[in-house]
Amino acid sequence: MNIEEQVKKLVEEEVTNLGVIIDSIEYVKEGSNNYLRITIDRDEPVDLDTCVEVTNVINPILDKNEDIFEDSYILEVMSKERGNQ
Repeated sequence: MNIEEQVKKLVEEEVTNLGVIIDSIEYVKEGSNNYLRITIDRDEPVDLDTCVEVTNVINPILDKNEDIFEDSYILEVMSKERGNQ
């Protein structure tokens, strides 16, 4: 199971409880940084507050399961609309 699948398995239920779905998860290295990008969506537009709420819910989950990551990373939670612009 790759990192993206592991992250989805860990956080999907909690994100769904917020009325949001995970559209995609991407773990990439850009320059010297690793990024974990989680794109979320829902029926109504996703605003910044929703992205912050999702971040605050999943950060502790990921911190407890830090062994799935070999290196440090930057977490980015974004709306599907922003991600496609």
